[in-house]
Amino acid sequence: MPEATTMPTRAADQNLEMRRIFNLQQQHQYVVARTTARERIAKLQRLHDAMMRHRAAVTQAVWDDLRKSPTETNISELGVINGEIRHVIRSLRSWMTPKRVGTPLVLFGTSSEIRYEPKGVCLVLSPWNFPFNLTLSPVISAVAAGNCVMVKPSEFAPHSAAVMQQIIAGCFPPEEVAMFEGDVSVAQQLLQLPFNHIFFTGSPEVGKLVMRDAAQHLASVTLELGGKNPTIVDESADLDEAAAKIAWLKGMNAGQSCIATDYILVQEKVHDRLVGKIAQQLKSHYGATSEAQQASPDLCRIIHERHFRRVKGLLDDALQHGARIAAGGRSDEATRYIEPTMLTHVPEAAAIWGEETFGPVLLIRPYRTLQEAVDYINAGPKPLAMYIWSSRSRDIEFVLAETRNGDVTVNDCGSHFYNPNLPFGGVNNSGIGKTHGEFGFLEFSNARGVLRQNRIFPITRPFMPPYRKHGAIVKAMLEGVVRWF
Repeated sequence: MPEATTMPTRAADQNLEMRRIFNLQQQHQYVVARTTARERIAKLQRLHDAMMRHRAAVTQAVWDDLRKSPTETNISELGVINGEIRHVIRSLRSWMTPKRVGTPLVLFGTSSEIRYEPKGVCLVLSPWNFPFNLTLSPVISAVAAGNCVMVKPSEFAPHSAAVMQQIIAGCFPPEEVAMFEGDVSVAQQLLQLPFNHIFFTGSPEVGKLVMRDAAQHLASVTLELGGKNPTIVDESADLDEAAAKIAWLKGMNAGQSCIATDYILVQEKVHDRLVGKIAQQLKSHYGATSEAQQASPDLCRIIHERHFRRVKGLLDDALQHGARIAAGGRSDEATRYIEPTMLTHVPEAAAIWGEETFGPVLLIRPYRTLQEAVDYINAGPKPLAMYIWSSRSRDIEFVLAETRNGDVTVNDCGSHFYNPNLPFGGVNNSGIGKTHGEFGFLEFSNARGVLRQNRIFPITRPFMPPYRKHGAIVKAMLEGVVRWF
């Protein structure tokens, strides 16, 4: 009987605590908004130093959650976070400085500027696939912009969440940044609060639910979603380089990455050569045999059983429809392991074409003309990332001009994500809003226009009613306003 009453009590207590912290942050938001660039930089430096102090704990937590190698964690988690912090620290004073803008002639005697003010109290809902990177990166942007933040990490990476809880509590008071762990019910409770901005990373389906809840309070949103990211390889491409990079990015995090290649469109003349080279690169990266690959410390695991069954189900369905295995194909449910797998001749009826795979299964489809490849991409929702492999500038420019997606890397894979000077984010089905560097700062800021009237020369005074009493000169000025604007 006590068990039946304990769980609701705990949930109720947590809900009360969330509301208490939210109210605390609402009251404190203007104090945080008044902080100088120097004070915000000091906060970010504390976070940077804490990440370095907890480096061993971070790598162990990601291993416990995903069995990811420490090297890969350093590349995709610690390296990204600390690089983002250092970039923000170098540039924040410039970003915070009001920007003078021009004034039209009709407003002669005034001056105008744009001030970047914080949005207020923000919510960050983060995923499990890169638990530190995709949680702390938006927190960095929110803090840089002068906001208060409440954070809800994924319950499917509990070891990482526990370490993040220690780091955040050690760097920020709860009235500035606070984190709440728990299942989907915690996220649902948080979404009922009237946040000023919500940053969500996850699937398009859940993103729609977040956007619906945000609409109840007219909160602005940043949605980092995903999609079926294409890679185009034409006959002029460096196939060895393309194969090595494609295999590397697809193997990273066991393909559980929003920027990983989902499928390859390859010119039919080089289809077989590319398939053979990718198969060879998978062996080079992770082991020459299936047994060696399963034992490789550089291949992480699928996050949980439900996701394992989903990816395995898509693979099995494709094979039942007639797809052919060009590499990999083995799996082990007990350890949530799926071998890096490459499929060719995948029929359109296979379910795997209809959704993002988000696992170590790569589809390859030949094309005859570049227009055919472009048409195939444009027939689906706009993806988050796209990769183009070609040595012909005209082909690269053609693809860039004729397709739409979040971001593109040419003759490499995933590199755009690591450049903090580039905006990162999707479009429509793959996301709303841009992050990283200054774009993340702007995402958590309100661009506030300010116009100052010169008291000595009040230009708008002659334009006031009653209009019938205006003299000929003023009337001529009024008629010219249309042309001046």
